[in-house]
Amino acid sequence: MQHFNAFLKHDQKLAQLSEKAQSLTALRKLWDTVTPEALKQYTHACDIEHKRLTVLASNAAVAAKIKLLLPSLLTKLQKHGLEVTSIRVRVQVQSNTKKPMKIPRKLDTHAACQLENLANQIDNNPELTSILKKLARRSEES
Repeated sequence: MQHFNAFLKHDQKLAQLSEKAQSLTALRKLWDTVTPEALKQYTHACDIEHKRLTVLASNAAVAAKIKLLLPSLLTKLQKHGLEVTSIRVRVQVQSNTKKPMKIPRKLDTHAACQLENLANQIDNNPELTSILKKLARRSEES
């Protein structure tokens, strides 16, 4: 790795390119720290030019939400030491967006017991009974 870094520093154009890449990486990390969790995977900081940060959003709905949050995001970025006076939001549609992982929902123990009791009381509908018992098995203790 040291040989590679020495090679980058040796050539002026490669050194400039390496410096730009490092600054963009730092900018994206900073953007991820100030962006709300729900929007992180749908946006990323692209560039700073003339104290204007350009942010790419994966769709128009995300862009609209970012525009609503612009004042607070700008304040947070400035508190982190970034010299930015405005944020420009652009939509860049991605062909294959990552879907967020589904978090399995769990019932608390009391609700699971209530569902189990209800399932035991129903005699004339075995389909409903099996569904209620299946739901009851999704308790927090399972």
